[in-house]
Amino acid sequence: QVHLVESGGGLVQPGGSLRLSCAASDFNMDYYTIGWFRQAPGKEREGVSRISINDRTTYYADAVKGRFTISVDIAQDTVYLQMNSLKPEGTGVYYCAAAENYGLGYRIGWADFDSWGQGTQVTVSS
Repeated sequence: QVHLVESGGGLVQPGGSLRLSCAASDFNMDYYTIGWFRQAPGKEREGVSRISINDRTTYYADAVKGRFTISVDIAQDTVYLQMNSLKPEGTGVYYCAAAENYGLGYRIGWADFDSWGQGTQVTVSS
């Protein structure tokens, strides 16, 4: 059973940085893609970034390219999302999610994620 726990959210000023963590347990991450999603108030949840653990292939939504970096620490079973130059529109609940990729990470899209954490709130405001 996939178990994911997010942490690291908080209040940050525009232009600031935060690092989110997604701690994984009870499954072998090697055959999964881990993604970060956010849900802004009144809006649908959207994909932000994802990483295929077996080959470290990454993908970023256009809105965050050049500002966010996704990474994994296998020894800690943790995926990170480093968020720099945060903007007010980055406010929302950030979720991490897992999709089993059977070693074929390139086949994973945003709709394939089926195991979710509880989310962590990020507020970008002055």
